[in-house]
Amino acid sequence: MSTNTKIPSVVIIGAGMTGIMLAIKLRKQGITQVTIIEKKAMIGGTWRDNTYPGVACDVPSHMYCYSFAPNPNWSHLFAPGKEILDYFKHIFKGYDLEKYTHFNETVIQCIFKYDKWHITTSKKNNFTADFIFCSTGILHHPKFPDIPNKENFAGKSMHTSQWDHSISLSGKRIGIIGTGSSAVQLAPELIKLPHTQITVFQRTPAWMFGIKNKTYSEKKKHHIRSHPNQIKWINKALLYLFAKLTTALTKNTFIHQKIIQFLTYQSTAFIKKTIHNKQLQKKLIPNYKLGCKRIVINSTFYKALNDANVTLEDAAIESIASKGIHTQNGKFHPLDIIIYATGFHPLSYMRPMHLIGRNNVTIEEVWKKKIQAYHSLCIPQFPNFFLMLGPHSPIANYSMIDISEKQADWALQLIKAWQRNILHKVEVKPEAMEEWSTMLNEKKTNTVWVSGCQSWYLDKNNEPVTWPDSWTKWVKLMRTPNLKDFL
Repeated sequence: MSTNTKIPSVVIIGAGMTGIMLAIKLRKQGITQVTIIEKKAMIGGTWRDNTYPGVACDVPSHMYCYSFAPNPNWSHLFAPGKEILDYFKHIFKGYDLEKYTHFNETVIQCIFKYDKWHITTSKKNNFTADFIFCSTGILHHPKFPDIPNKENFAGKSMHTSQWDHSISLSGKRIGIIGTGSSAVQLAPELIKLPHTQITVFQRTPAWMFGIKNKTYSEKKKHHIRSHPNQIKWINKALLYLFAKLTTALTKNTFIHQKIIQFLTYQSTAFIKKTIHNKQLQKKLIPNYKLGCKRIVINSTFYKALNDANVTLEDAAIESIASKGIHTQNGKFHPLDIIIYATGFHPLSYMRPMHLIGRNNVTIEEVWKKKIQAYHSLCIPQFPNFFLMLGPHSPIANYSMIDISEKQADWALQLIKAWQRNILHKVEVKPEAMEEWSTMLNEKKTNTVWVSGCQSWYLDKNNEPVTWPDSWTKWVKLMRTPNLKDFL
């Protein structure tokens, strides 16, 4: 075995939270042949795209920053979107990543041949790389509901991730379709506008925790700056609490059932304490198990529903007309603006990019029956390719940054093995992929996600595509890759 250390060339697709972090970690490991390809004119991913009123993180701010760049200056417990974007801009500039980045350039095709990845972009540029990190994220393809005649609406309409700031909202009749995180952040902001009437169209209610978004005073921020270890302790405490919650979602033991029951009681009590109308309370209490759909963190939405200018409609939408929405209870809701707070297609990943592996196999062929990846990152027949935040990442109400960092560290160990010629290429064995899938299938039966609900945590076969075991177990599995699982 050779002791020579090879220096790989790496292409990172996407300059969002994960892509920025990868570029920094690669450089720290001495890998400087890094190219970032970003489809938009600016970095930031989901925090660049989502600019609707009230947009904020639903993970505590001190959990939502890089381990190597803690931020003592967060303004709130749950930071607003612009502040998060500014944080990423600051990191991007501080690490001088612009010189590695191609903006306004979309990757059209990646094909593996002659032991290299060959990348073609929308600008007809061609890149060659030893490794690809696909950091396109999971919340970047807006999802619109299949509602008859929605194209006939004569007013303005938009998705929350495609906000049109030129549209005047004051004095308008606005329909918000959806009651997930985006909708509950948006509605309380819109009702502050003069003479605005809001109708929220709810398909299914969300379990919600009313954690107040407290403000960090200048005195508090100064204290944190003066005691940098405090952020570490805050993080440890938050990580512990979130880890306990995620474990409760994946276990079916007596104690974990009691945790779910307690949290269900707390969420229900929050509804009854905040909502004045008894009938409205009934509409907002979910009939599925807590955690089956993503838990929403918000303290202002229920208060907004008490406003006389806000209506919650829980009857299904029948169709959209030129001047409003028909619901299946026979009502017509006249509207000037429709806002789709309907989420994203989380399983699109790198698509519509053409991804072609060894022997001209396409990602569509490999994923025809089921979308899967070994350790969420590696796909058989796609050597030296890492899909960040891929299927079965532990995305349930956890910090995406922490998940991405642990995945990156795991992948970088495999690149080290390639550099030292321990691995000729980083390609997972089909049998290792099969064993991984079998393990996931065995564990999913104990999780809350198979308890019966419609959720973006489920694939087309209604099987969970999030991690079906405890956070602690996942962290342990992601410490060191098993090189025997690779060709």
